[in-house]
Amino acid sequence: MVEIRHSSLWMPAQATNAITQICYSPPPGYDLDLEVFPVSVLRQRVGAKKVQDTERIAFYMLIYVTDGRCKHMVDFELLDCAPGTLLVFQPGQVHRFDMTTDWQGWVLLYRPEFRRPMKNPMSTSELEVFQYLEDLPVLLALSDEEQQQMMTSITTMSEDAKSRTDRVVLHALLRSQLYTLLIRLYLIQSCRRQLERVSPLGVRHFKRYRSAVEQEFHRWHRVSDYAKFLGCSEKTLGRATLEVVGMSAKTYLAQRIVLEAKRLLAHTNLSIALIADTLGFDEATNFVKFFRRETGCSPGSFRKQSFGY
Repeated sequence: MVEIRHSSLWMPAQATNAITQICYSPPPGYDLDLEVFPVSVLRQRVGAKKVQDTERIAFYMLIYVTDGRCKHMVDFELLDCAPGTLLVFQPGQVHRFDMTTDWQGWVLLYRPEFRRPMKNPMSTSELEVFQYLEDLPVLLALSDEEQQQMMTSITTMSEDAKSRTDRVVLHALLRSQLYTLLIRLYLIQSCRRQLERVSPLGVRHFKRYRSAVEQEFHRWHRVSDYAKFLGCSEKTLGRATLEVVGMSAKTYLAQRIVLEAKRLLAHTNLSIALIADTLGFDEATNFVKFFRRETGCSPGSFRKQSFGY
């Protein structure tokens, strides 16, 4: 039986070790797939103690810090968030709110299904816009002008979501507003990449590589496999990855495998051998050597430490 938790804000599908799997479950009487609310409402619904649990989310979420400072944990990394900071979360990420300080802000979350076409199929360009969220960094520091635009978007969506109009029409309105917000954030990030002189071609090559890694990292552990799959050279992937994220293609792939290993170690009770098999390692010993080389500690040691996250 699924247990309702967080005052119907989220519903955990399972709980193992220190991290809980959280799926979106709207409040009673709320039948939209997108919700926008102040952090103060989150505190009231859940309570400071419960909201500080470490969780793995199964939905998209934006957190915008407006006042105060906090340290938000995202995939085992502690991020310092000042006013004007936007945190961007993808399904599957592990995070923990910081309620030790009196910071304020907004939370915007929506189900993955909210990105799917409605009865009338969306155009290819609209589908691509809903993928822009994947191009954003986890932490984005906004300028004064960008902060004003963000507040306008968030408060408008929050007020519109309270409307008693037809639900189909309201869903379409909120989708359109989210669409606009994602375009704005994407343009902000694109402008910064241009200032950093990241070439559009490099971005395209990296995005293809990133997408392939997300699909196949549990099977393919060599850059050559991805180069062959994508029909390009290893050097092309290496240059693109270095240009966009500042690391080699090999390092990027290793970090993605390590991240999933950490999630499985902290989030599940799977044995080291089964985790190794899940991630595509022929032998558990090879996984242990890989993990130790990349992190400086053994999988078993990390699992013990993960209870502190």
